Amino acid sequence: MTTVRLPLFPLNTVLFPGLVLPLNIFEERYRAMMRTLLKTPEDEPRRFAVVTIRDGHEVAASEPGLPDPTVVPERGSAAGFGADPAKAFHGVGCVADAATIRERADGTFEVLATGTTRVRLLSVDASGPFLTAELEELPEEAGDEAGALAEGVLRAFRQYQKRLAGARERSLSTGGDLPDEPSVVSYLVAAAVMLDTPTKQRLLQAPDTASRLRDELKLLRSETAIIRTLPSLPASELTRAPTSLN
Repeated sequence: MTTVRLPLFPLNTVLFPGLVLPLNIFEERYRAMMRTLLKTPEDEPRRFAVVTIRDGHEVAASEPGLPDPTVVPERGSAAGFGADPAKAFHGVGCVADAATIRERADGTFEVLATGTTRVRLLSVDASGPFLTAELEELPEEAGDEAGALAEGVLRAFRQYQKRLAGARERSLSTGGDLPDEPSVVSYLVAAAVMLDTPTKQRLLQAPDTASRLRDELKLLRSETAIIRTLPSLPASELTRAPTSLN
């Protein structure tokens, strides 16, 4: 079992390997994390782990008066996550490699990171200025018939795109626009389809690529059928996920 200890960044979203994650950092605990990462030599990756916050847990207020003017905000690395922070997070996350960390004049940060490897959360340490975690790296197994499933998912995804755009007569994607490596397909589709956070988390922690692709094929067919029946849909991504202060 390969384990690693990394800074831990909880979010109200799911990060998948290969996907880009832009961050606007203003909470002090995450500013401290970025200042530490900036000390990493330039020829080494600046890595942290992203885990998804479970439903019902909120990020701590970052300034007095937010969100409740009568409540004094909690302070510290585990603020807002309870006495046992590990219980506030889903057990599988993704390592992020920060290609860009830019500090602004006001001390906040603009960060651009990319998901790399899935990890299982083993323990959380809240003793420092920001959370750190002991993590187990999770290999990505192909599973049975991953190649054939990827082809089916790509076809279904193109139909989903077409229905979502309301563009029966327009050509949206060609074979050259999308990857053909099964695991890459599975992560791209998981990130791109409008699904709620628990469903995206389920896809992230699928036991292998084939299982993820099978799940996605069912979801794409279901979502496409719904769009066909109800061609005018609300901005569901605004209602399916809680607002994060960071």
